[in-house]
Amino acid sequence: MLAVTLTCFAVSPSFAHLEGDVPPPQCKLTALDGKKVEDWSTLKGEVVYVDFWASWCPPCIQSFPFMTQLMDEFKEKGLHVIGVNLDENSQDAINFLKQHPVNFSVLMDETKRCAEDFGVIAMPSTYIIDKNGLVRHIHRGFRAGEMQELRHLIEQLLAENVTLGKVN
Repeated sequence: MLAVTLTCFAVSPSFAHLEGDVPPPQCKLTALDGKKVEDWSTLKGEVVYVDFWASWCPPCIQSFPFMTQLMDEFKEKGLHVIGVNLDENSQDAINFLKQHPVNFSVLMDETKRCAEDFGVIAMPSTYIIDKNGLVRHIHRGFRAGEMQELRHLIEQLLAENVTLGKVN
């Protein structure tokens, strides 16, 4: 099943190397309450931790306590965590969240187009967007030993100032 799912997420050539001065692709996502969310620009000025996940993915499950800790620790400093769910059925995500409650936004990528545009090739895949709205780091998979490195990166990005002229 995993191999079939991952082949659906072909790497888009324009996003094979997102890091640097590349804004994230615009996506049409849906909140669990059915509201459409289409614009990352409302989050400019914040550091955004975008995590693509699915309820059937063991490393994704392991990453949820870490993302919850990040929100607890850094929300007031300007961090916004968004979990983008890739389950085929939104009810699977809802059931998962009943067992693993979170304190961050969870959106659905019903068409999988957002995952494709980001170039998701592994689960979970994390994209960290800086205050200027640019993708600065891509992280694939989740291993407990990497939490400190990710936390340090977030601290660095939160300490940076918004660069005038770079905010789109």
